[in-house]
Amino acid sequence: MSTLTIPLFPLHAVLFPGGTLPLRIFEPRYLDMVSNCMKTDSGFGVCLIRDGSEIGKAADTHNIGTLTEICYFNKQPDGLLGITARGQQRFEIISREVQTDQLTMAEVKLLNNETSCPLPKTFSHTANILRNLFKQLDYPFVKMEKKYDDASWVGSRLAELLPVRLEQKQYFLQLDDPIQRLERLSALLEDLDIR
Repeated sequence: MSTLTIPLFPLHAVLFPGGTLPLRIFEPRYLDMVSNCMKTDSGFGVCLIRDGSEIGKAADTHNIGTLTEICYFNKQPDGLLGITARGQQRFEIISREVQTDQLTMAEVKLLNNETSCPLPKTFSHTANILRNLFKQLDYPFVKMEKKYDDASWVGSRLAELLPVRLEQKQYFLQLDDPIQRLERLSALLEDLDIR
């Protein structure tokens, strides 16, 4: 079992391995976290908030999140730090400790990444929907490597991008089977009447 200690970034967002997440950083604890991650070439964990807020007191999060790497950063016109985080690997929180600056440090167990598997023909419509979604997006999504023939990649990107409740996105993150994720997403697409 591979474990490590990482800082957590609780958000009202769900990030999957292979996904990208643009963030604006302004709180001192997260500015320090990003600085430390860049100095040590390490990542941080993105977790969906279960209870609390993105700012102020440390929020309570779901136990499954995604380890990220910082793949881009810049100072924005308003003086804030802009970064793009890329999802690397899912993890499960074993224990956590809130520091005095309200940054949460967690001991996490890394979960195996899904193996690449071909997208079954029955789900080709999901890849087409995803293609259309990507046409409407700009940076950082335009630069993302597209894998429309990979069941895990298609399901993960759809779960990230579809306008569904965050708890549903979290449910899709916690699924270990890419085909099962696509089956559930297909049913959801029908419910939302998205073609």
